[in-house]
Amino acid sequence: MQAYNPAPAPGFSSANYAPGNQVPYGYPQAPGTYQGVTDAGNYGFQVQATSPVPPGFAVPPIQNQPIVKEGTIWMPVPPAFPNCPPGLEYLTQIDQILIHQQIELLEILTGFETKNKYEIKNTLGQRVYFAEEDTDCCTRNCCGPSRPFTLRITDNLGHEVITLQRPLRCSSCCFPCCLQELEVQAPPGTPVGYVVQNWHPCLPKFTIQDEKRMDILKIAGPCVVCSCCEDVNFEVKSVDETCAVGRISKQWTGFLKEAVTDADNFGITFPMDLDVKMKAVMIGACFLIDFMFFEHAGDQKQRAGVWQ
Repeated sequence: MQAYNPAPAPGFSSANYAPGNQVPYGYPQAPGTYQGVTDAGNYGFQVQATSPVPPGFAVPPIQNQPIVKEGTIWMPVPPAFPNCPPGLEYLTQIDQILIHQQIELLEILTGFETKNKYEIKNTLGQRVYFAEEDTDCCTRNCCGPSRPFTLRITDNLGHEVITLQRPLRCSSCCFPCCLQELEVQAPPGTPVGYVVQNWHPCLPKFTIQDEKRMDILKIAGPCVVCSCCEDVNFEVKSVDETCAVGRISKQWTGFLKEAVTDADNFGITFPMDLDVKMKAVMIGACFLIDFMFFEHAGDQKQRAGVWQ
């Protein structure tokens, strides 16, 4: 049987950003249905049928299979990884991440800003993490997308594995001494990196730093950050900006959703062997970009550049 290679996520059709040729350990090898289980439905993975077991013998459990709970397919729990912060083991097995912001009905009907919630998935559609904004009502509705926040990212067992903290800062390049910054903690309370906005007259630019404030990667966005009928790509590059490392892409979701809600979909690609701490910081950079440029898509206040 031919090995299954998952297709690139929407927004990453370029061969330069395709996933690796080998399916990482712990992933299902091909989509399909349960074999030998009645009315199991299509869950996107297979369980091999077992031969009859004589009475008195226990059936050995099938290891490292996706978990289905309340209609959501969870990514299998990966094995422990040396020198890896607890909860980031999932990131050792993937080179692409999809982030889907949940649509809040109350926000659509009333315009009342609610807490942002996100599902973080792998390319097979299995949920890896769940993220929820931790802010008060006054902060959300008075400060808008410039609001300070704490974003808590939990694994599928409900354990908080990553904490993102954004202080109240200026959102315009007119004030270069007080630009945006985001701290990434993994586990909570232990900084592993920072996302720092760099001053530029017309381009959105950021630097990814490690826990010692050493520059590791650069992020550069387009001159006009406007999502209309196409994806908006922020390129992740080496420190000298000569080599492309990955991409953060805000994906176009259609006229209706873009006009009515500020719920956005993002895709992130990075090398499989990139330090998991830097992968976590890239996830933090994606959330900062969302708040800075795409949080007000529904009321025509979406920022078109770094000057607004």
